Amino acid sequence: MIRSATPDDIPEIRAMIRELAAYERAVEQARATEEQLREALFGRHPAAFALIAEDDGTGEVMGYALWFPRFSTWTGTRGMHLEDLYVRPQARGSGYGKALLAALAATCRRDGYDRFEWWVLDWNAPAIDFYTSLGVELLDEWKVCRLSGESLRELAALAPEVMGPARGG
Repeated sequence: MIRSATPDDIPEIRAMIRELAAYERAVEQARATEEQLREALFGRHPAAFALIAEDDGTGEVMGYALWFPRFSTWTGTRGMHLEDLYVRPQARGSGYGKALLAALAATCRRDGYDRFEWWVLDWNAPAIDFYTSLGVELLDEWKVCRLSGESLRELAALAPEVMGPARGG
C-alpha cells in the first residue's frame, strides 16, 4: 500500500533517512531532527511532501519517497523533484520502489507537472539499472552544484540589499 505520510510517520521517516544516508556512505550528514521534519512536512507552509510504502499484510513501513515542487522557466510549469526514494533492504525487489515512483508520476499527471526529476549517485548501479528499466533518461551532461557552509556564508556576505518584501519561504 502507498499512502500519504502523516505526522505519526515522522520517527519512521527519520529512521529511514538515516538508513539511506548510511547506504550512501554519508550518515554523518543526515542531521535532520524529528522537529525539523514535522515542520517541513506538516507545518503551516510545507516545504516537502512524503509517501509511505507499507506491507499490505503486516502494515510494516517498507519505504518512503520525499518530494517537493519545482518550477521550470523554460516550460513555464511546475515539476517535481524527488529528494529521497528509499526501500528497506529486505523489501527491495518486491515492487515498493516502482509503486512509489508510479504514485509520484500519477501526482505529476494530476497536478500538471511536466517534469519529474531526481539525482542518483554514479556508483549506485542497482538504482541506475532500476531507473533505466522504467524509461528514465539519465542527464549526464548536467552537474549538480552545491553551495554550503563557509562558502555560502562568504557569498551571502557580498549580497546587496534587496528591495521589496522578502519572498521564498
